[in-house]
Amino acid sequence: MGTDHAPGHGHGHGHGHGQLSPTGRHRGRLVGVLAITGTVMLVQVAGALASGSIALLADAGHMLTDSAGIALALAAIVLAARPATSRRTFGLARAEILAAAVNAAVLFGLGAYVLYEAVSRLVSAEAPHLATGSMLLFGVVGLVGNLASMLVLIGVQGESLNLRGAFLEVATDALTSVGVIAAAIVAHLTGFTRADAVVAVLIGLLIVPRALKLLHAAVNVLLEATPAHLDLDQVRAQLLAVPHVRAVHDLHAWTVTSGMAALSAHIVIDDECFTDGHAPRLLDVLQECLKDRFDLHHATLQLESPAHARHERPAHA
Repeated sequence: MGTDHAPGHGHGHGHGHGQLSPTGRHRGRLVGVLAITGTVMLVQVAGALASGSIALLADAGHMLTDSAGIALALAAIVLAARPATSRRTFGLARAEILAAAVNAAVLFGLGAYVLYEAVSRLVSAEAPHLATGSMLLFGVVGLVGNLASMLVLIGVQGESLNLRGAFLEVATDALTSVGVIAAAIVAHLTGFTRADAVVAVLIGLLIVPRALKLLHAAVNVLLEATPAHLDLDQVRAQLLAVPHVRAVHDLHAWTVTSGMAALSAHIVIDDECFTDGHAPRLLDVLQECLKDRFDLHHATLQLESPAHARHERPAHA
């Protein structure tokens, strides 16, 4: 990932967008988590059918979406690593974000279903029948599997949206497995089998907000919102503080994919910078400012003279 410069106003370096994203660098971890999650999910489905537990079924369903989401992320890594072309100048890097959005949407649907089914059991006149021994056994299996997945991802979960999403999913699964175990113990000791539905409601209330948060983050990337960590007012102020810079307009910043922010701007500089050969050096200073202060390694800057404004459409902020 390099730094772009506007043609005709500066100089450039060669760049490529076919590098692995942070998720791509850790795909071996995701493969391991997928194997663990998929295996435990199948075991829990069998356990839910054997015990009649909606909480265990919710946990298994959540793990199903975990598996689907990780599979989508792994497929996106392959696409994102493909080189850029003249038709797709960033390659398929954003496929990772699409995978995160799909995963979040499916997760939200699952959460809504769990809440509906659990509330239905709570208001039903007939108490549900549970095989509490089986429910407890499969809850423990789920907890062990989720803890193993968390250990695989805990050191890298902050590096990309999909890694963070995968870690949050298995962490929440661990909590839901604890809830399943608790519900099984309560139902066995007290005969209060609706504890299963109570835990299922709690699982649903954990799933839905987290799904919405992940979906919101993915949609922000797809809509090319300014990266959350970046304050464009501060960026503008730093650029204006560079000697010979008169104005900054058409300043835009967006996220291409996890770990890849981009920025473009028109920079109005003194006329003499173009005549005394100072413009290329000034461009280097501006690029270093963006890289050092804001960790922006992919910026396209168009250097302009004050008179150039009359050739442009009305400038954006």
